[in-house]
Amino acid sequence: MTPTSTDAMKDNLGQAGAHLKTAATDAGGSVRSAATAAAEELRAGGSAVKADLADSALAGIAALEQGGSVAREQVDALMDKGKDLIDSAADLIRERPIASFGVAFAAGWIIAKLARSND
Repeated sequence: MTPTSTDAMKDNLGQAGAHLKTAATDAGGSVRSAATAAAEELRAGGSAVKADLADSALAGIAALEQGGSVAREQVDALMDKGKDLIDSAADLIRERPIASFGVAFAAGWIIAKLARSND
């Protein structure tokens, strides 16, 4: 028996369906492979981010430790400047005791006047 046009069409549609089924299976496999690869990349990226954050935390801790040393150095420098200022004031008082007393008296009088005027 000779195949008819209907038979040829059914055969071609069957082949098309089989090819579509194979294409869908291949697409599903590709999506699963892509999802697996993406998950692996996310894990690797997450590990890299955690490592970078840990390095950042360590650097921050080191900076804080150095900040304490810097603060101590600054306080020491200020204390030295204060001592120098007191020494120079003491020298000035020794050189000119009457003038120093007059300046101290005037400053006290001005502060007293200002304090009374605010009441």
